[in-house]
Amino acid sequence: MRVGIYARVSTKDQSCELQLRDLRAYCAARGFTIFREYVDQGVSGSKSSRPELDKLMGDARKRKIEAVICWRFDRFARSCKHLLLALEEFRELGVGFVRYMENIDTTSALGRAIFTIVAAVAELEKNLIVERVQAGINHARAKGKRLGHPSRYVDPDRIRELQASGLSLRQVPRDDPC
Repeated sequence: MRVGIYARVSTKDQSCELQLRDLRAYCAARGFTIFREYVDQGVSGSKSSRPELDKLMGDARKRKIEAVICWRFDRFARSCKHLLLALEEFRELGVGFVRYMENIDTTSALGRAIFTIVAAVAELEKNLIVERVQAGINHARAKGKRLGHPSRYVDPDRIRELQASGLSLRQVPRDDPC
């Protein structure tokens, strides 16, 4: 199996060597071929776009790798949303995802089952948020609150006056928002 190893540390004075050593040994023990090591050094995990992570995602989309291996969840993503979106994309691409420290491997039946449970919980959470938002909107409407952007008054006489002075309809709101 061709794999991409992903490692990350938050500051420049930290090292990814511990992560990489463990991940290389893991790959060797399972007979995986390391396609490339993607290492983001000094980059926050809260950023969904990181130089090496972006390259890894690109290689996954191009089917250059069959699985992604990282040391821990928090090395790959700090937010559940980012992690679940990436995992769903990997699933759609047929790319496995292995978290070394948590011992979860979506290339196995049990790992896929655990991922399915995690995805179901995430979907439930999303649906509950949608329901709460809709309930809030309904409550606001029932109290007579107007939703959306406030209406703007447009003075048609002022528009005609500005057009008569030589402005086009496109120029009118720039020069005088009426």
